[in-house]
Amino acid sequence: MVGHSSDSILPQRVAQFIEATNAGDLFHLLEVFAADSIVNDQLQQWCGLAELKKWAECDVIGQQLSLRPIHCVQHYGHCVVAAHADGKFDKRGLPDPLEVLLYFTLAEDKIVQLIILRDHSGTSPFDASWRSGT
Repeated sequence: MVGHSSDSILPQRVAQFIEATNAGDLFHLLEVFAADSIVNDQLQQWCGLAELKKWAECDVIGQQLSLRPIHCVQHYGHCVVAAHADGKFDKRGLPDPLEVLLYFTLAEDKIVQLIILRDHSGTSPFDASWRSGT
């Protein structure tokens, strides 16, 4: 069994999340999540669709967030996406382009957990495989 692999093909629900985010489509954004999903965005956590709706309205749709995937790694059933992020958020002190890591956990054809972080160290354990394309 392969522990992790790098490829450019995003799982369907992950691709739908990114498409809905880029389109500013709240309905389709929420549709990819399970009812009891957890989102942790930059160390702030939301649980369940009612809270996810508040997060999405404010921090995704409200900030006109856009994501451009760079790499995708399948890792023990999880999907980790490196993406360039842009939008109407405060960019003071942030690198350009801003690269974020999105850690998706999927179950029963829905996203059940999403963790969004910026890798401050630049030493993500996935960096080598992403850069080499393996």
